[in-house]
Amino acid sequence: MSFLLAETFNPEDEFRLHEWIPIHIGPLDLSINKAVVYLALGALVTILLGLFLMRARLALLPDKRQTIGEAVSDITETQIAEQGLPSKAINRWFPYVATLFLFIWVVNLLGFIPLPFTGEKWHGIPTWGIYAATSQLSVTLVLAIFTVFFTHWEGFRWNGGKYIKTFVPAGVPRAMVPFMAVLEGISHFFRIVSLSVRLYANMLAGHMLILTFLGLIFIIGNLALAIIAVPAAAIFYLFEVVIVVSIQAYIFAALSAIYIGSAIEPDH
Repeated sequence: MSFLLAETFNPEDEFRLHEWIPIHIGPLDLSINKAVVYLALGALVTILLGLFLMRARLALLPDKRQTIGEAVSDITETQIAEQGLPSKAINRWFPYVATLFLFIWVVNLLGFIPLPFTGEKWHGIPTWGIYAATSQLSVTLVLAIFTVFFTHWEGFRWNGGKYIKTFVPAGVPRAMVPFMAVLEGISHFFRIVSLSVRLYANMLAGHMLILTFLGLIFIIGNLALAIIAVPAAAIFYLFEVVIVVSIQAYIFAALSAIYIGSAIEPDH
């Protein structure tokens, strides 16, 4: 039995996406899979959380609901938006970076709540498990592409054609201009890579560690190993939920604000 489990158990299998509802339109694969379900659930929870916290009636003596809502608004505005965006762009882009933070935070957190969306069944009953949509590179890549696209959109909108000049540092010899422009273009491309891979790698690594520690119990086939494996998995679980979930959402939203702000005011 332990040999069979050792041959079949692989933590990577938890992140393979299988078509639940196939939807193919020409070359486009729009099939519903586990990641799509978690993203839809994350979007729904984000909307409901926003409505619940931000639609509270204001009072001189705030209740817990208003207090939490004001805290979230203050953190996203003062610690994220105002740190990267110029004052003239706060009203326009604060909703975007605040939504990014809240959405990524919710999706990350859902990834550590056992839910019956594993796609597997035991005696006809859906099995429960943990999975984070942000542990899929395709998900984080789309979020990063949106940020970089908005960055250049605002750069041209506020600065016009002069925005092109920001791709070449001042004082560069004319012969070096094409070379520096290419390097700057590459650096902007790698913003997409760094944003997407940072979030994806952190969420994937956390889940892999937890699944690996728990999986060792079944692979080795010795319940005594649970004395070590379960506490170790619990420590990684708490570390991810308490620290990584929020930090990764904050970093992604904060860098998005910085990138957009630097394009609006490239000289600052």
